[in-house]
Amino acid sequence: MDAVHVYDTTLRDGAQQEGLNLSVPDKLAIATLLDELGVDYIEGGWPGANPKDTEFFARARDELQLRRATLTAFGATRRAGGSAAEDALVRALVDSGAPVVCLVAKSHARHVEDALRTTLQENLEMVRDTVSHLVAHGRRVFLDAEHFFDGWHLDRDYALSVVRTAHEAGAEAVVLCDTNGGMLPHQVEQVVSDVIAGTGARVGAHCHNDTGCAVANSVAAVRAGATHVQGTVNGYGERTGNADLVTVAA
Repeated sequence: MDAVHVYDTTLRDGAQQEGLNLSVPDKLAIATLLDELGVDYIEGGWPGANPKDTEFFARARDELQLRRATLTAFGATRRAGGSAAEDALVRALVDSGAPVVCLVAKSHARHVEDALRTTLQENLEMVRDTVSHLVAHGRRVFLDAEHFFDGWHLDRDYALSVVRTAHEAGAEAVVLCDTNGGMLPHQVEQVVSDVIAGTGARVGAHCHNDTGCAVANSVAAVRAGATHVQGTVNGYGERTGNADLVTVAA
């Protein structure tokens, strides 16, 4: 059952689709259907970041009876200059009760410096501290390496260091995100193969569809050794959407 993770993010990333506005009852009903469909993980949202997602996880404890899937909370690494133990949003991930947490982290060197406005080393400490903190609290952790493919092309060594840091801190899978959706299958295969060979980490793929290749890129990642695939039902998502998980799984 653990050979390949089929990870659904319809309720979080898919909900960024223009015109899609899910209520908490909507999300509970969809989660039940996703479980019946047979996905392995259901990403329910970002507890602590908005009231709706906090309510969803609170109600899910009593109202959601999953038979197969594992409920997952999405969040981010701690703030620069702080500690995971004192970060309110990290604490909300623990308080959500979700057994699995998927963290998003910067893996593009320029984004670390320009968006987070911190150092490359501090970003690695943010990854290490947050992953190890959640693992110590009994949570399984996946890490979404945001803008990974673009970051790998800019500074391969740094992008790989983010993967190694998460892996060594206890992340079960590091998910390489084509956040801009601009990669092609042969590029995805090259990068995934390189990451696996260079880090030894379990690797996943999270592909957006701006080139129309999200499904092909996801399959290419699996061909190259990825064993965790994230996507959404019908390819819902911002801009042109995400990989259609129904097609990828088939």
